[in-house]
Amino acid sequence: MMRNRTHGTGAFRPGDFARCGEACVFEQGALVFHPENIELGRNVYVGHQAILKGYYRSHMRIGDETWIGQQCFLHSAGGLTIGARVGIGPGVRIITSSHAEVAGTTPIIDAPVEFAEVVIGDGADLGVGAIVLPGVRIGVGAQVGAGSVVTSDVPDGCIVAGVPARILRSR
Repeated sequence: MMRNRTHGTGAFRPGDFARCGEACVFEQGALVFHPENIELGRNVYVGHQAILKGYYRSHMRIGDETWIGQQCFLHSAGGLTIGARVGIGPGVRIITSSHAEVAGTTPIIDAPVEFAEVVIGDGADLGVGAIVLPGVRIGVGAQVGAGSVVTSDVPDGCIVAGVPARILRSR
């Protein structure tokens, strides 16, 4: 029988982080889980109601001057590295784990969890409501269109959009 347990309130203090650079801003309603495994560069902005979902076995690293919009969900069970001066639009979801596919009628929730790191390069931009799936690498200066679902790597300087996201052109 599965037993649910709380993940806590998400309340935090800057001193709880593995590292919290100077001049970071956390807007009201931002939640942070496992801050001891989260490293923030300097001048990072975290918007209203954003969730930084750290994980007890892996790390989240966010570079200097990165902007995280309102109501984002950043998940780091598989590891998450976000470069410097990255723009992450409101409502973006970055996921680093998923349940393995299981045969038959086995409930998916009972399937093993698979973990895969996500890496976002310096100067990249993720549009409003974009979703980045486990194991994806988004290149330096790449741009992801609003509402896109990124299922595979994005080369440096490329613009992608769609469901699934496809390369439209280079910047």
